[in-house]
Amino acid sequence: MVRTITVDEKFIINLTPATLIEEVLQNVAMIISTVRNTVPLFRDFGISATALDKPTIAAESILIAEIYDAIEMFEPRAEIISVSFVRDETLGRLIPRLEVGINGA
Repeated sequence: MVRTITVDEKFIINLTPATLIEEVLQNVAMIISTVRNTVPLFRDFGISATALDKPTIAAESILIAEIYDAIEMFEPRAEIISVSFVRDETLGRLIPRLEVGINGA
């Protein structure tokens, strides 16, 4: 079953997810919403900020590669089906929108 993840400011961490699916989706959301080098003692976790201040097309390409690499490394139970972006032109933000399958669910 394919699930869609879009991270926004209202992301709430559940320390006791009820199902494997909920746990994996939460982990994926945490990975794509964390900037690399910001987690003490776990500096490689998250997505790098190399796309910052790049043109939108270049930033999307960089972020797609970063997302695939980070999910493969930190949450191998998730299988990315597709990555797209919601553009917030007024704030200059790209918000990742992932379609994810769960291995073993």
